[in-house]
Amino acid sequence: MKARLFLPALFWLAAGGSLPAQKPDCGLVPGWTQHGPFRTYDAENLYEYMNGNAEGYLLYRFVRMQGVTCKSGEDTIVFDVSEMSDPEWAYGIFTANRDPRRPTEPIGMAGQVLPRKATFAKDRFYVEFSAEPDKDHSAALRAFAYAMAERISGRIELPETLKWFPTERLIEGSIRLVPESVLGIRLLRYGYAAEYEFGKCFIVAESSPDAAAAVMRKLRERFGQTTEVDVADEAFAASDRYLGRLCFFRKGRYLGGWANLKEGEDGATLARALAARLP
Repeated sequence: MKARLFLPALFWLAAGGSLPAQKPDCGLVPGWTQHGPFRTYDAENLYEYMNGNAEGYLLYRFVRMQGVTCKSGEDTIVFDVSEMSDPEWAYGIFTANRDPRRPTEPIGMAGQVLPRKATFAKDRFYVEFSAEPDKDHSAALRAFAYAMAERISGRIELPETLKWFPTERLIEGSIRLVPESVLGIRLLRYGYAAEYEFGKCFIVAESSPDAAAAVMRKLRERFGQTTEVDVADEAFAASDRYLGRLCFFRKGRYLGGWANLKEGEDGATLARALAARLP
């Protein structure tokens, strides 16, 4: 994985280095100055900076990071800009690192400002700020986040898949991009999942209808005893030790469905409603 991710970094260096708009800049907010040198990392050496957290970035198709430390008096803000392979993965790592209990803000695709931390995703960039000492830095963090978002051009629209999840009884802030093993199932390599008051929902896109059909065959084998259900192109219901009552379906190249359904919830009805929202 690391070798594959390193190739775009070589192309980027050959093309002339970083784009000024995506380079962190302490001068974005008056009164702040750079403290120490710029930091640059790629998939090969990110562990030198992130220690045990590097793998969490690589899972979201990390390409490179540029960072700088900014100071204003005794206050410090660590300012890092990570480039991912595309906007979907930038949004994905934002959802993985945000606090789902706290509101988001319209910074780029989405952002969040807390007393000592701010993050946002715009286009293929994930930007984060961490402040010291332990006090409320939200005004400065918000100023940096909005100023930086203005400098980055590109996509601000959320991933289309988010619109396909039903909103009724959805637990707010629970939809996220799962970088591997959706619902803990390796066959569902990556996709979106959400928490509802009555269970879990997922949507996975495969490369083609044939590829999705092959995954469905393997899923049937994995769960063993299944019951055919009339949903979209094909579907089945089953019970699992860990995922409880479930209903999975295929519609074209998409796989979707429900798991951990509470008693009284009709998996087939829920699956039909979800399938109707997919293209």
